[in-house]
Amino acid sequence: MSMTLELDTRLPSTKLLQGALRDKQAVELKVVTGDTFNGTLRWQDPDCLCLDVDGQTTLIWRSAIAYLKVG
Repeated sequence: MSMTLELDTRLPSTKLLQGALRDKQAVELKVVTGDTFNGTLRWQDPDCLCLDVDGQTTLIWRSAIAYLKVG
């Protein structure tokens, strides 16, 4: 049995990230290990965010995110 999870587009956090994705805004993302990534969002799904960091695709699990700044 397959269960598809979808992003809840009613949530302010999803709207903010969708806007950053659409407008190709720079984001700063810090993970719980203390590492910080600066780049632009390429896509998001219920489990992960994909960042373009200096031309390199970086996949980050949502559960690892400490904070994310847009702009």
